[in-house]
Amino acid sequence: MKKQILIFAVILFMGSTLQAQDIPQSQVPSIIVNEFTSRFPKATDVEWEMDGNFYNVEFEIGWNTDHEVWYNAEGKMVKHKEDISKSELPKAVSDRIETDFKGYSIDDLERITDNGKVVYKMELNALTQTDWDIVIDSEGKVLSKIAD
Repeated sequence: MKKQILIFAVILFMGSTLQAQDIPQSQVPSIIVNEFTSRFPKATDVEWEMDGNFYNVEFEIGWNTDHEVWYNAEGKMVKHKEDISKSELPKAVSDRIETDFKGYSIDDLERITDNGKVVYKMELNALTQTDWDIVIDSEGKVLSKIAD
């Protein structure tokens, strides 16, 4: 019994250390903080954490517009996830949704920029049809389509 408890405790400890860890902004390198504050001067509700080798920051701009950004140790933004409105979708993405998902409403719309590549992630909901979680690139190509 003691052996089982010890194994469980070790597994629990290892699992908690693998997750991202919150850190105060004072522990974030100044090159990253300076890049962040110059790029997002109106950021509020700022929360920093370590995510593997990356510095991750979650914040809001304006009322209810969430952002999440990952920086490498040199201060370069490597990924940016942001809430956007339907009006901000490129025409190719809007056209694809209108063609392939006519009658669906868009929910939880995000623009994700990962090392310069932009994709749009969203939920598509319909009253009488299957709901979908989809990812579409900026040219309108569906990259992922999962029933929700």
